[in-house]
Amino acid sequence: MALSPILRGYQIKTIFRTTKCTFMMSSVRARSEKVMAQLKEKNPYFEKYSKKIAAVQQESPEEFLSRLEKVEKDNKKPKFGPSLEGRDYSELLTPKPSSSESNLNQTEKKLSDILKLELLEDKSAEEIKHIWLEYHKTKDCISAILEVNQYEQLMNTAKKYPIFVFPIPRNQGYEFMMFQFAENTIHFTPLLCYQVHKENAPECLSVTHYTDFKEKGIILMRGEFDSKVLSPQEAQCLVNQLQLYYCKNDSNKAKLLQTFTNTPDKFDHMDIIKELENIKLE
Repeated sequence: MALSPILRGYQIKTIFRTTKCTFMMSSVRARSEKVMAQLKEKNPYFEKYSKKIAAVQQESPEEFLSRLEKVEKDNKKPKFGPSLEGRDYSELLTPKPSSSESNLNQTEKKLSDILKLELLEDKSAEEIKHIWLEYHKTKDCISAILEVNQYEQLMNTAKKYPIFVFPIPRNQGYEFMMFQFAENTIHFTPLLCYQVHKENAPECLSVTHYTDFKEKGIILMRGEFDSKVLSPQEAQCLVNQLQLYYCKNDSNKAKLLQTFTNTPDKFDHMDIIKELENIKLE
């Protein structure tokens, strides 16, 4: 029996839809199988999770590919700090209000503004260490304890090289932070800001060393940072570099400090980046 024109048209349309859908499914499955082969070849953990991965790939190739795309996007996100797209550079390019060079030579920060020193006078060095580090676990800043010889080496090196720069990783390369020693505090600012505003550049990190318990053999360190510019990991990265350059005897790093200070025209910023990439904290 001949089909009516309407039904025939409907049947043809249905066939084409089914054919198109089958073609799309075949294409997606082919892509997912190709990705599976690449994962097996490149990912050392593939065998461990192969059964679970294969189950998702067979049951829903579209979901399998979607999950992989999400993982790839997450891997491309910066591991340090905000992305360049999300960063507000207007904050960085605004100078400090009515500031001058004399602000760097302001009165030393005092430990008594943070802690009640009289309650720590009879404590041992170990007890003070514990109290200091525990206190800062709930604060938006970083902290550490230095031995007296480390602090003295830091300050002796600072007398020769009071200004320097450190890089921090960003999602599209590195950003440089410039710093200067003043009294018991080290002031950091983005190099971009310093180039624009000089001594009026806004501070993004201040690292202060307190010597109140020097006779007990310890120096307390506290780092306060601007979360709009630095993450806690980036602030810690800068402090780690500070200790490696100023508290240790490393000929390569000493040479970089000397070149930057004495023959800046010969200084190559890529050398500091290489040092950062090769850092192995002891």
